[in-house]
Amino acid sequence: MKLFVFGYGYTARALARRLTPKGWSIAATYREDDAAERMRAEGVEPVALGDETALAAQLASTDALLITAPPGAAGCPALKPLVPALARAGAFPDWVGYLSTTGVYGDRGGRWVFEDGRLAALSTEGARRVAAERDWLQVGRGMGLTVCVFRLPGIYGPGRSPFDRLRAGTARRMAVEGQVFSRIHVDDLAAGLEASIARPRAGGIYNLCDDEPASGAEVVSHAAGLIGVEPPAQTALDLDAMSPQARRFYAENKRVSNARAKAELGWRPLYPTYREGLRAVLAAGG
Repeated sequence: MKLFVFGYGYTARALARRLTPKGWSIAATYREDDAAERMRAEGVEPVALGDETALAAQLASTDALLITAPPGAAGCPALKPLVPALARAGAFPDWVGYLSTTGVYGDRGGRWVFEDGRLAALSTEGARRVAAERDWLQVGRGMGLTVCVFRLPGIYGPGRSPFDRLRAGTARRMAVEGQVFSRIHVDDLAAGLEASIARPRAGGIYNLCDDEPASGAEVVSHAAGLIGVEPPAQTALDLDAMSPQARRFYAENKRVSNARAKAELGWRPLYPTYREGLRAVLAAGG
């Protein structure tokens, strides 16, 4: 079995860690030579993005195709190279996964959101994700491919958690009454993708997140307690003083439901709340 990845990064590594011991081989695109060397060191076969022949050859033997790269102004960067390569190879992977964001829902004033709810992205980046989802689902219908979309909240895990920000002195606790966010441990995300690979459904759209939306301040306070440091003082929200990315983050308030993934995929998060997840990060040396 082979997984082919467009955009080999944090999430793809977690999925590779799950699949490799089960006999899967992993290949992925790269742009820079140093990235290819890192992939080889991890047991991943690097494929030059501009090598159309190599792309087609890889896709011809691919069982699962994962697209993680974010879209730009011209749309999803994977569409232009992969769609012709799939056609050229006559390739029909059993599963094509596109990683999107819960930002496609926009702000819900703290209410729950579900996959069949309206999309109301507030940012350019969110709108681009909406378009990329649409494009990949259309490719699936047009080419007879089993395309699934995964809407993801903030991803955390070893090397990417509140502990890193606390140790670096950059953690913040914003005082925003009633504002909550969903999140997911990277290993739970990888488990959700593996569950979908095992139960592919054409056109399937899934929220992958934990069970307990919580405020950022609450999570930072809990993380500080786990490593025995004082949490940063709460500060008032000042959107004008924030970076564009931070403003987008704090402009949205919603609770994301994972009920469909549980019902259809038989998936359950190993870390149902940030509390279990943060303890696992620490145990992993994070």
